[in-house]
Amino acid sequence: MAKQRILNKKSLTFLEKYLNNAAPTGYEWDGQKLWMEYLKPYVDEFITDTYGTAVGVINPKAEYKVVIEGHADEISWYVNYISENGLIYVIRNGGSDHQIAPSKIVNIHTKKGIVKGVFGWPAIHTRSRAKEEPPKPDNIFIDVGCKKKEEVEKLGVHVGCVITYPDEFHILNKNNFVCRALDNRMGGFMIAEVVHLLHQNKKKLPFGLYVVNAVQEEIGLRGAQMIAERIQPNAAIVTDVTHDTTTPMINKKKQGHCEIGKGPVIAYAPAVQQKLRDLITDTAEQHKIPFQRNALSRSTGTDTDAFAYSNSGVASALISLPLRYMHTTVETVHRDDVENVIRLIYESLLNIKEGESFSYFD
Repeated sequence: MAKQRILNKKSLTFLEKYLNNAAPTGYEWDGQKLWMEYLKPYVDEFITDTYGTAVGVINPKAEYKVVIEGHADEISWYVNYISENGLIYVIRNGGSDHQIAPSKIVNIHTKKGIVKGVFGWPAIHTRSRAKEEPPKPDNIFIDVGCKKKEEVEKLGVHVGCVITYPDEFHILNKNNFVCRALDNRMGGFMIAEVVHLLHQNKKKLPFGLYVVNAVQEEIGLRGAQMIAERIQPNAAIVTDVTHDTTTPMINKKKQGHCEIGKGPVIAYAPAVQQKLRDLITDTAEQHKIPFQRNALSRSTGTDTDAFAYSNSGVASALISLPLRYMHTTVETVHRDDVENVIRLIYESLLNIKEGESFSYFD
């Protein structure tokens, strides 16, 4: 099993299409439709909710329920103000990085379709070397080629329009996947591949499996909060991304040591239930799946927290994909890590027994 190559041409074609589609927080539905279409042959039914979370279900009549989860949204901007001379000022939708904005091309989503724009910035020749002003949320702006506010509005742009970057998927040096929104569209992709693998290997689970692609994680774990209450699972394995801390300007003494290409990262945190985590680490060792560890103070900052503290407490664990340059348009992960996250979730599911209690007192 450990030597089996998981990602093939079909899965990579889906990954590229899924990543290139824009799915900003609050506007995830087109991406969810792509995800559900890919998952359809491998699940018994789907659940969707009012805000767009999508769930593929295997064995829906089973009383014991296990969730595997990723989140579907990506960071973006909102149009916040249009000046009289036709420039657009923005506010964040999620944790968008203002420092990378200058000189980026953007897509403004309107009812009339996509309006192209650019984050402008004063030329280096015109800036004061003595008092260099950095990009800040209140001084970055978008130029759509209009000279007046009225021209901008005729394009269909108004306050509240969501703005995304168009940067698309590519591969560096054969095995490094690069794109915006790997955080955490990769999670949705990996849990879909787990289900694909179960189907391919004709594995029958003794419990109900709920494959959750949640919305609105980037603004406070909101989609996971809603769907956790609806499903009421017995256990949840969440996958998200975490920082590769080997790149410049990151303090390992504060952030810990994680590196792309070295395997999935298993979290240690109060929200992570120890017996479920031990099942996962034992599974990794059993199947010789490389893994790393990461200690997280207080909360994990992921949908793990939403599941763990729902429904009077749900045994939850976090398996993260190491990633470079989070919340930029060049987020980078390694193919081997992607495959090993898929393997680890797959094998962990096969090690969960029907009706298993993760209580410390049993």
